[in-house]
Amino acid sequence: MSEFHRVTERLSVSPQVAPQDLAAAASQGFVRVVCNRPDGEGPGQPTGAEMKAAAQAAGLEFVHIPFAGMPDGATADAVFAAVSEAPGPVLAYCRSGTRSITAWALGSLRAGDHDREALVALAAAAGYDLSGALPRPM
Repeated sequence: MSEFHRVTERLSVSPQVAPQDLAAAASQGFVRVVCNRPDGEGPGQPTGAEMKAAAQAAGLEFVHIPFAGMPDGATADAVFAAVSEAPGPVLAYCRSGTRSITAWALGSLRAGDHDREALVALAAAAGYDLSGALPRPM
């Protein structure tokens, strides 16, 4: 089972989760899963449709916002909204968790929800280094 890294009370991120991990996610209180992996990104990776079916079977909402590399503003905003508008805790995943936390952090920064320093600290506490990914204030 993948390890879920808590970022805030509303968000945890993870490397790729398996369909069978989603029942455990539901039992831990998550209500929504956000997948940031494009289908076919890696060998043996479950498709978005497979993960959606497994999420729904576990009683979880599923949101697929696939992207590669750094997220653009619209993608960051979509990931942030998928987390902030959820009715409870969200588990977001990609290959390593880095894309998911980066997209959420950029969306949070754009929305004025957190400042850069707070986001870098939250990410570091969850095991991710966003010091080079988030823009510095002018």
